[in-house]
Amino acid sequence: MKAATLHKSPFNLAVIAAGLGFFVDAFDLFLFSIYRIPSLTELGLTGAALKAEGEKLLAVQMLGMMIGGILTGIIGDRKGRVAVLFGSILLYSAANIANAFVGDTTSYAIIRFLAGVGLAGELGAGITLVSESMTIERRGYGTILVATMGAAGAVCAGLAGDFLPWRTAFFVAGVAGLLLLLLRMKSMETTMFKQTGSVSSQQKGSFKYLFSDRKRALKYLGCILMGVPIWFSVGLLITLSPELAKDHQIDGWALTKAFTLFQIGITVGDLSSGILSQLLKTRKKVILGYMLLAIAATVYFFSGFENSNKNYISCFLMGLGCGYLSVFVTATAEHFGTNLRVLVSATVTNFMRGSVTLLIPFHLWLESQFEFSLAFSLIITGILVWSLAITSTVLLKETYGKDLNYTE
Repeated sequence: MKAATLHKSPFNLAVIAAGLGFFVDAFDLFLFSIYRIPSLTELGLTGAALKAEGEKLLAVQMLGMMIGGILTGIIGDRKGRVAVLFGSILLYSAANIANAFVGDTTSYAIIRFLAGVGLAGELGAGITLVSESMTIERRGYGTILVATMGAAGAVCAGLAGDFLPWRTAFFVAGVAGLLLLLLRMKSMETTMFKQTGSVSSQQKGSFKYLFSDRKRALKYLGCILMGVPIWFSVGLLITLSPELAKDHQIDGWALTKAFTLFQIGITVGDLSSGILSQLLKTRKKVILGYMLLAIAATVYFFSGFENSNKNYISCFLMGLGCGYLSVFVTATAEHFGTNLRVLVSATVTNFMRGSVTLLIPFHLWLESQFEFSLAFSLIITGILVWSLAITSTVLLKETYGKDLNYTE
């Protein structure tokens, strides 16, 4: 594969291809959240069985993403960033098309697992490709565009819930992925990856090598914890908002409206936080500022339920605060050398997403063990998640302006 030169403008093939990939990734990823109830209802589930099966399918998809993150990380650092982008889009496109024809929950679970494996490579490999394809001074604008396009994909998923039947939506997502594959035919490998040819294969995309150094391992853990609140907010608070509304006797709560407003917020947040990080020449301070905004919005979110209000504006504000996503994924890629960059970027973003599979049983354990309400169990979970995220961000070093042409 031909090596690419460094770009100054974010409007180049690498950024557009990665951005559209994240758009399709986010669109597909959130389709299940939007269509969880109608799809399982059509398959014959109701009441507690529907809720339990929905959580099971979410866990299976996230498990697929975590396994996929490991696989694509290893492949991306050993075989190239472009190889991951080709393989991931083929797998999740095929899985989505198959999803349109499921007739039972077993096949539904298998397909969501495969879709999760395919989705796993998009963001990590895409951000790495963009970061390595652009100049030090301008790469932040490239990753801003990628993250913002991804958030826009999630907004479209929310809008699709109001206009498309669930089977049609999954089919459209699969076809869109195949069309994107055509655009990627001209994608070129980065010069930085080409220069790792002399690095031992045991040091490329290796978890063993990643954890062989204590400081590097702690930095990796810190990056994961820094991103977990984003998925706590959308994966638990927004997804479970209909249940919260029901517990507080609020009728007519619209999940699609809450979700769409959250994603519009995160789109605006991705764009604004990314631009601020470039103008202020700092990743760390911008992330902390947006975290504080998200925490304040979360307090506002719960206060609305306590006062029996349809507090949709809080969903937008939570999304706006969680818009540090674009800066977070950029900083994660900047923290590690070329021989580990895709492994770290892919697994951090997918372990962050997969944290939902731990947060769900944790808040359920709080409910059963201490007889907490749904709202209070989520509040306790949120305090833990946000405390760890802020501590990690404070301890991690600033990465703005860091030269990425090095190996670990």
